[in-house]
Amino acid sequence: QVQLVESGGGLVQAGGSLRLSCATSGSMFGINSMGWYRQAPGKQRELVALITSGGSTNYADSVKGRFTISRDNGKNTVYLQMNNLKPEDTAVYYCKMVLRWIDYWGQGTQVTVSS
Repeated sequence: QVQLVESGGGLVQAGGSLRLSCATSGSMFGINSMGWYRQAPGKQRELVALITSGGSTNYADSVKGRFTISRDNGKNTVYLQMNNLKPEDTAVYYCKMVLRWIDYWGQGTQVTVSS
């Protein structure tokens, strides 16, 4: 059974940093991509950052230059380093894995940035 478990969220002041982690169960063989999404109250879920099986990355314009997605295949974990956080980054952040073209989601972790 595939499971994704996020951690690392919390409350931080504007300008601060957080690192989110997404640990996956089982082997990462067959993973097409992994990504971080976020959903703020009253808004649609949006893509924040994506990393493909080949290592290519893609970022939302609003986080370029501030957020970095990376992965550790040995630990079956994907990270999202978030620097220079802004109040508008406040949201529930979700990890998503596309495994053999099937989507799997984590339960989400809250990130709150105070001004």
